[in-house]
Amino acid sequence: MPNEEQLVEYLKWTAAELHQARQRLADLTAALHEPIAVVSMACRLPGKVNSPEDLWELVASGRDAVTGFPDDRAWTFPAEPPYARLGGFVDDPAGFDAGFFGVGPDEALATEPLQRIVLQLAWEAVERARIAPHTLRSTPTGVYVGATNHDYATNLQSVPEQLLPYLGGGTSGSLVSGRIAYALGLEGPAISVDTACSSSLVAIHLACQALRRDECGIALAGGGTVMATPHTFHGFAHQKSLAPDGRCKPFAAAADGMGLAEGVALVLLERLGDARRAGHPVLAVIRGSALNQDGAGYGLAAPNGPSQQGVIRAALADAGLAADDVDAVEAHGTGTPIGDAIEAQALLATYGARRSPERPLWLGSVKSNTGHTQGAAGAAALIKMVQALRHDTLPASLHIDRPTPLATWKKGAVRLLTDPVPWPRRDTPRRAGVSAFATSGTNAHLILEEAPPPGPAADTGVPGRPVAWPLSARTPEALRALARALVAHLAAADPPPSPAQVAYSLAATRTPFEHRAVAVGDGLPDLLSAVSALADGAEHPWLVRDPGPEEETPPPVVAAHAAGALGRDDVCRLVGAGDAYESVLGEVALAAGDIDWRRRLSSPPSPDDVRATLAALARLYVSGSTVDWSLTVRAGAVDLPVYPFRTTRYWLHDHTTHPGAHMTSTPDTPEQETTALERQLAAATPEERERLLVDTIRSEASTLLNTDLADDSNFLENGLNSLMALELTKTLMALTGLEIAMVAIVENPSPAELARHLGQELAETSA
Repeated sequence: MPNEEQLVEYLKWTAAELHQARQRLADLTAALHEPIAVVSMACRLPGKVNSPEDLWELVASGRDAVTGFPDDRAWTFPAEPPYARLGGFVDDPAGFDAGFFGVGPDEALATEPLQRIVLQLAWEAVERARIAPHTLRSTPTGVYVGATNHDYATNLQSVPEQLLPYLGGGTSGSLVSGRIAYALGLEGPAISVDTACSSSLVAIHLACQALRRDECGIALAGGGTVMATPHTFHGFAHQKSLAPDGRCKPFAAAADGMGLAEGVALVLLERLGDARRAGHPVLAVIRGSALNQDGAGYGLAAPNGPSQQGVIRAALADAGLAADDVDAVEAHGTGTPIGDAIEAQALLATYGARRSPERPLWLGSVKSNTGHTQGAAGAAALIKMVQALRHDTLPASLHIDRPTPLATWKKGAVRLLTDPVPWPRRDTPRRAGVSAFATSGTNAHLILEEAPPPGPAADTGVPGRPVAWPLSARTPEALRALARALVAHLAAADPPPSPAQVAYSLAATRTPFEHRAVAVGDGLPDLLSAVSALADGAEHPWLVRDPGPEEETPPPVVAAHAAGALGRDDVCRLVGAGDAYESVLGEVALAAGDIDWRRRLSSPPSPDDVRATLAALARLYVSGSTVDWSLTVRAGAVDLPVYPFRTTRYWLHDHTTHPGAHMTSTPDTPEQETTALERQLAAATPEERERLLVDTIRSEASTLLNTDLADDSNFLENGLNSLMALELTKTLMALTGLEIAMVAIVENPSPAELARHLGQELAETSA
């Protein structure tokens, strides 16, 4: 009997272990095929396309973005061949908000436009995902960016000497991803990819794989190309592969070459389950993807039809779908006669075969609108198709007179999108394939699916209850621009979000900066009026702005109220009383910790009480205190305008005709000016001396960093590096007559801190 009982127990244990092993295997298999949510998108493409909404307007209106060469890049071009002077170009590639990212002007000037644009788009993509960028710091967030055509520092006669330390990193493909990770403090994989034209779609595939393997929790993915010189045009023109009119005519009988362009496009990706649990937007879902290579085909840069068929079938297998589960394909479709014919044959053999003529595969290419954006091509195609799903329409491809006769169209049910086609929702999910092929031979294909039905509608908050709208920016100018953008955004919204939704979104999905304002009100008209006043630089009774130094109030007031030591009326009175609160606060026992002020209320507050308390908190917030505004409102997040970067032109070719030119060098200080400042410092009181030093340090550092610093601005966060620190040290030594160690700037990294330090040095010297 004991042996039989032991055998039974062993069999039970074995069965349980087998069940657990099967469950683990099922979980692992499910994880490796989990759909990936497209949470947000950001792009800069030809035709002044600066957002996914702009891209949809371009394609839905049936326009192309082809223009002549831009006149802001100082391009020169040989007389022959004569037909290569049209293309698609991004707007203002030289513009960059260097101060926002803590990049000094010399480094910004030496950094290629692609790195700079990708950095700004990464911030936009995170904000569009309703994620406050600062909350991603030290998280395993991945960055996968395709980067091609690094020609920024080529063909230069001379480069200013002070730029040389930055040129290596500034033109390195590896830093296209690395700079994003550094700027946002991301600790997941940061990988740059260059497979030529398929780079961005390859990067998106790699990001999906990393998410499924739990190598990162969120991933930024995409890529781009920005042409600093016309060399790419020159090379393709000599190959006779450019269309004379600069336009891609995908799969058309009239196709006569590629229309060359540039662009940058990013998406933010997350596992579908994680995105839904976090309440992040789900714009669409990536069901599957695949990569392969042409191998030893007909030539190094020649497309390979069997390989294209292979990558399509592999992507369908990864998605667990059949070919007829897909409604449309956004093709590579560059407008080269042979390349398009090979791609069409591959599509006919995979998607078109055994498909009902009543339900054909619809075929299009965004390149007919933008041109071939090279490193951005795959990501731009993906963004177009996400927008097509959201707008229930497959837009027309342009410049197609009739289908190319080089493809055997009768072999399958594939139709060109020569006109827009409705794409309504139905019982089964709508899906699209996205292709990107490359002269490198690396092929990518991805299966996109419409987003699953959304969950419950976002909470709109308590109607009529006062709320606070906190706005902040790096500079006063950016703060006003943000206010203008918010007013315009809400005026155009139909229907507009509730005041509580805007309040929660500003509190929970945006990073707080040093220049601040808060609008307080209980209705959309009052709040919009206050924000409009901020945009116009005007006063408003329900707008709390940045205070002057004499108006600053201390953080303990918030803690006193949270602890119950001060009532709402007391807080409002003390915050508005200027210096009078000092003696009262000395008698208050202050509590610490983050406490939701609502939990301290024994009865529901009146709207006037809430409004007054929010105004009091606003005074503290604009004085620099930390206030968790998300605790003051319960509502769902909504889309808001992204940060309004204040850009300055940085274009290396502007600074290469005069060797030794230095855009930020500090002028030599005349001896008499130095002597005058020393005399002023010697005669000043300690308070006057500190003010003189603060003003001097702020002025010199602002000139060096090419930005407007505040008294408490951190030098290092605004881009000060060791070379600049040395220059600032020398200047201040000449102005003050002090011996200053460079480490003093590191230990006292703001004008106010450094002024106090130097003031103490002067006092000790004169004692």
